[in-house]
Amino acid sequence: MSEPLVIIGNGMAAARLVEELAKRALGRHAIAVIGDEPRLAYNRVLLSSVLAGEVTSQDIELKSSDWWRDHGVTVRYGCAALSVDTAKREVTLANGATVAYSRLMFATGSTALRLNVPGADLPGVHTFRDSRDVEQLIDLAQQKKRVVVVGGGLLGLEAAYGIAKAGAKVTLVHLMDRLMERQLDLPAAALLKSQVERKGVEVMLNASTARILGTDSVTGVELTDGRTIAADAVVFAAGIRPNTALAKVAGIPVNRGIVVNDRMESDVAGVYAIGECAEHRGACYGLVEPAYEQAAVLAEHLAGRNADYLGSVTATNLKVSGVGVFSAGDFLATNDSDVVVLNDPKRGVYRKLVLREGALTGAVLVGDTRDALWYLELIRSRTSVATMRGDLMFGRAMAESKAA
Repeated sequence: MSEPLVIIGNGMAAARLVEELAKRALGRHAIAVIGDEPRLAYNRVLLSSVLAGEVTSQDIELKSSDWWRDHGVTVRYGCAALSVDTAKREVTLANGATVAYSRLMFATGSTALRLNVPGADLPGVHTFRDSRDVEQLIDLAQQKKRVVVVGGGLLGLEAAYGIAKAGAKVTLVHLMDRLMERQLDLPAAALLKSQVERKGVEVMLNASTARILGTDSVTGVELTDGRTIAADAVVFAAGIRPNTALAKVAGIPVNRGIVVNDRMESDVAGVYAIGECAEHRGACYGLVEPAYEQAAVLAEHLAGRNADYLGSVTATNLKVSGVGVFSAGDFLATNDSDVVVLNDPKRGVYRKLVLREGALTGAVLVGDTRDALWYLELIRSRTSVATMRGDLMFGRAMAESKAA
């Protein structure tokens, strides 16, 4: 008899977990996936492309309804999980139904942060996190609204680019001295800023939001230095928080995320967590790749094989506002590191490689990211690059041909 396995969350982590289980233990589990969004799992990374009109909402769907059915998975979307009873091993849904489980996986992802400033609850204040947010932002852009995006990290840049390309006038305000400060150094961030501004987005750095102006709806944004920006709408894209509320109420240990061990198990028997909602060895990852690595480990474990997740080398490899950006490893460099830089602002290309003890330990690429995955492989494997050091900056083809 198949073991009932319930996954709360119908996003990219959940879809990958089911895919990994299908490779290893098809038929061993009766899988039910529960999600509150009214659609099948989709590629959240491509939401900005939907916003920009480059792809349709249907194009980013991860698996068809036929795929889920053919793999024997019950998908309950548009119906949130309201509570979990770990003693009864039962999940209660918003429609009043209950679902029994033998093993329970949390893949609930994250929620968008809203700044705690006056006016944050006015009509016209939005977030950029899911497909429902995108539908509202497309409406704003089509009305040629003036939009202020708060946050100059990945989410903020993607929101600003998509809204601007869809037709709105966009100002992006960021608290820090550079864009994507967690992934880029100053020269890389400066190049990205210039590329973003060329695409029609005004960028304001060192800009702290004091309040959202307006009475019945948004009329502008006031900064802490007294400057004001006229706006018809505001989009908060200043960060995310692991979605742990359901687990916490159920008595499952939570710090910043749901605390799990190397097999993605919580301290509660039969309960696991993967993706942005999980906290492993004190770390919460807000990226897709660690979630996929965690899904593979958990699938191995559920298939009865030994597997441990030891953490991820974080990497960003995306089109940010239409500009190729890659960052991985120790890109800021320690004192005993060797740094090689190529900076060509006219061509819109920046490359920085960080080496230590003969191995590549970090990299930043802006503009030309064709060799990003090769650099990431070198960082993760700690392969010696001594024989190709002189040509490493110029990419895989030249470096490997000279080293041969």
